[in-house]
Formats: sequence, C-alpha cells, structure tokens
Amino acid sequence: MSIKVGERIPSVTLMHMTDKGPAPVTTDELFGKKKVVVFALPGAFTPTCSARHLPGYVERAADFTKKGVDSIVCLSVNDAFVMNAWGKDQNAAGKIHMIADGNGDLTKKVGLEMDASKFGMGVRSQRYAAIIEDMVVKNIEVEEPGAFKVSSAEHVLGLL
Repeated sequence: MSIKVGERIPSVTLMHMTDKGPAPVTTDELFGKKKVVVFALPGAFTPTCSARHLPGYVERAADFTKKGVDSIVCLSVNDAFVMNAWGKDQNAAGKIHMIADGNGDLTKKVGLEMDASKFGMGVRSQRYAAIIEDMVVKNIEVEEPGAFKVSSAEHVLGLL
C-alpha cells in the first residue's frame, strides 16, 4: 500500500554527494520544517528521466520558488555517485537536490517500489511526484506504468 495524502514521510537515511564525497542525509533534514516538491523516477540516465522528467524541474526551478517551494528533491534508487554525475550532466546544481535511495529504503517504506528485474534493473521506484510540508504529504501523483504526465514539473506547478 502506498503512502497517502495526510501521512508523514518515514524517517529514513538516504545519501547525497558533498564536496567531501557521499554523505548521509535524513528525510527529516530534507522534508522537515519546509515545503518540498519531491519527484521520484526509475533511474538516472534512463530515456524519459533524462529527456523529460529531470529537465522539466531544472528548467522550472525558479517557478517553484516563486510558488513558495523551499526545495526540489529528485529521488532515485541509484547510488550517490550516479545521482551526482547525472545532476552534473543535467545542470541541476543549485536547483535540484539529487538524492540517492540506494537500497530503496524510502521507496519501499512509502510503498512505491516496482520490480524492474526484466530490464536488469532490480527493484526501483515508481515514477511519482509529491508536495511535502513539514514531513506531511499534501499531494501525491503516481504515474501509471510507462506514463509521464502527473509527475511532470508542469503538472506539479499547476497544483501549487
């Protein structure tokens, strides 16, 4: 069962890249006491994720700020090295927090994992976007398999 509006994001430790290398970051640090848009996707450098999903948020980061969003988080079941390299490739620095859920801990706890084994990818995240205020889900939009619409930057901006 997946997380629903009104529920709290679980406390989990994730990873992100710092100047000193990979470092832990908790969901409390990412989502506590602020308004955050998080979008999750199956994998860095994958076609839809690289051509449309992440670029939409990079291009519209300032629009989210104007609507009162404190930060934008990109979450994927990848490691911090991959997420960092992908962020550089997509010019996301200073706009998007590239967060690695390498073991899928958060993805599983919110009930949004998918089995991508037939593609050689193992367990990954479904494609979704959520608006989180002080750890509480205010809105969540989960894509149908293979779709890309309700988790797009354009759609989420319309919800704010």
